[in-house]
Amino acid sequence: MVHARWPRPWLVGVVVWLLGTTTSALARDLVIATVNNGHMLTLQRMTPHFERQNPGVRVRWVTLDEDRLRQEVTRDVATRGGRFDLLTVGAYEAKVWSGRGWLRPVTPSPAYEIDDLLPPVREALTQGGKLYALPFYGESSMTMVRTDLLAAAGMTLPLHPTWDQVAQAARRMHDPQRGVAGICLRGKPGWGQNMALLSTMVNTHGGQWFDTQWRPQLDTPAWRRAVTLYSDLLRRYGPPAAVANGYNENLALFSAGRCAIWVDATVAGNFVSRATESRVAENVAFLHAPVASTARGTRWLWTWSLAIPASSRQPELAQRFAEWATSPNYTAIVAKERGWQAVPPGTRASTYAQPAYRMANPHAGVEHDAIMLADQNRPTEPASPYVGIQWVGIPEFQSIGTAMGQLVAELLQPTPPSVDDVLRRGQTVVERKMREAGHLKD
Repeated sequence: MVHARWPRPWLVGVVVWLLGTTTSALARDLVIATVNNGHMLTLQRMTPHFERQNPGVRVRWVTLDEDRLRQEVTRDVATRGGRFDLLTVGAYEAKVWSGRGWLRPVTPSPAYEIDDLLPPVREALTQGGKLYALPFYGESSMTMVRTDLLAAAGMTLPLHPTWDQVAQAARRMHDPQRGVAGICLRGKPGWGQNMALLSTMVNTHGGQWFDTQWRPQLDTPAWRRAVTLYSDLLRRYGPPAAVANGYNENLALFSAGRCAIWVDATVAGNFVSRATESRVAENVAFLHAPVASTARGTRWLWTWSLAIPASSRQPELAQRFAEWATSPNYTAIVAKERGWQAVPPGTRASTYAQPAYRMANPHAGVEHDAIMLADQNRPTEPASPYVGIQWVGIPEFQSIGTAMGQLVAELLQPTPPSVDDVLRRGQTVVERKMREAGHLKD
């Protein structure tokens, strides 16, 4: 009979080292690029759930502000750099990048319940019958108004306000001596910043970016009415230095009680109605986006989604994470651990069917209706050759929209140019870019 003997201490150390080395070698890093907004930050906090379900997987997050994110991920996918395994993209990128072969199509498993996705959101991420991203959260646009200030001003606003009504209310509630701006709008330049809102204002005033021959339509009465209204509102009734404010900055201002009206993304409702984060949580009404001469294109459609770049080194693992993060199971985890206000909105019918969700999110009805009514295939009253509401589905739009956003931002400077000057210069810039891209012929 052979008796077992305990190994010597030095041998134990070697075995532990070898096991650690093997475990490390088997560990897989999943690198995800994302935007620094509230729901994405919650996803990062929930990531240990996924890692526990997938031993040996480490999720590494690269979190950037919206403009920087677009720059970084565009550079990476265009050069096939392979820096990221999974990307946070919007409907614009899903449309344009899939056409360039930069994204992998996604085929979710049967357990994903794909038919539960809201049709406009699912369609926004589908090209040529293939799904190219899974929606983490979706949004449209809406009007948020301080009910206490509105009552003090002796005014009311309907569920479907007009821009004239919003402008009158902003004028009446503007109180800079008490640190309250009549209205907050995106002033920061960029195609996804000031131009996102302004494009919907142009649409509802009967305008468009391009006619059916791809001729720019910036130097037109519709653009002039919309841009004049936009600049007048911010210059007269907006917060100081409005040109520096995007979504996150205005969210902070409104939540701190420093804006009477805010027109922006419906996802903001998840935050301004939280008493722990918003001083005005008990005094906010949620209305539809304002209209002017037509309701077409007045509310935008957007979805921050998870897409797999063609250069991903872990495509199967990336899809596994994307399905987990956008599934009803993830919704249930967040609702249990952080509450229904923290649940990502705007993607699934089952979310809006939950009474607890609608009770925790008083904007839910307006949000759902706005998403379902948004039509990115017919964004303007006159016929247009493009899809997209607050963006145009062509690769050149990032450059075009950003250039126009810089010109519009000049209107918020202390000594601004005229609206006519901005639109004339914008028309010239956009015409040149469209000719360079081959959309326009001399």
